[in-house]
Amino acid sequence: MSEILRFGRFVLAQRRPLVMGIVNLTPDSFSGDGHGHHLDAALHHAEQLVAGGADLLDIGGESSRPGAQPVAEQEELDRVMPLVERLAAWPVPISVDTVKPAVMRAAIAAGAAMINDINAFRAEGAFEAVVNSSAALCIMHMKGEPRSMQQNPEYEDVVSEVAAFLAQQKARFEQAGVARERLVVDPGFGFGKTLAHNLALFRALPELGRMAPLLVGVSRKSMIGAITGRSLPERVSGSVAAAMMAADRGARLLRVHDVRETVDALKVRAAVLDEEWSAQEITDRTSD
Repeated sequence: MSEILRFGRFVLAQRRPLVMGIVNLTPDSFSGDGHGHHLDAALHHAEQLVAGGADLLDIGGESSRPGAQPVAEQEELDRVMPLVERLAAWPVPISVDTVKPAVMRAAIAAGAAMINDINAFRAEGAFEAVVNSSAALCIMHMKGEPRSMQQNPEYEDVVSEVAAFLAQQKARFEQAGVARERLVVDPGFGFGKTLAHNLALFRALPELGRMAPLLVGVSRKSMIGAITGRSLPERVSGSVAAAMMAADRGARLLRVHDVRETVDALKVRAAVLDEEWSAQEITDRTSD
């Protein structure tokens, strides 16, 4: 596996897990932290995440919680693009979480360094929107769609089925000439999976990580609530614990709401493992 990730104009070293802070621009985010069209609030939140140690930011304008309804293309653009345009000059990579090709193209044109697609670039035009860019691409597994994905999802073998899907989608990009340093895979915890499915995938992270750098996003999700019995506001500790276990199992990017707490835990983990902790893992190639 490559020792670096290429995210647009940025090069990210893989010497330690990288922390991706979540900025929701939806009024119906499952975690209750959506900013909608409140640009100033979203900017303040982004500043707090970076101050807390976020290595990159993930911006989303359409909720993907179970039962979520689709958002019109123009509405998503109106939510996302003002923030992307403001953050593009920041010294951290900006990821945009979207399934829509038009949003992908606009975000990349505005300076987004990564596209994070829960639909694995299967929508018509999505592959073409990103393949010739320099943006990093996160390929995620989802069974069904957000509106119905948690209605009795079934697998014969969840690990092998998810692994086969991710390998197939990754190979599609590689065959088109996309450098491996631009590709990340995500098992899609909670996206058409029961708690048992999620736990099986979590145990299989070392196997999945041999395919490509792994992004793991379990922060505040229902699996944490099911395990701990905690409501959303009380899932910070469980989420941080899950992030540390993901790091131990090879996750290279941790997508989290609670950046400061996750970074603190990673620093303690690094000290115990006698690993060097570096706050500067990102190189901006603008001046190259």
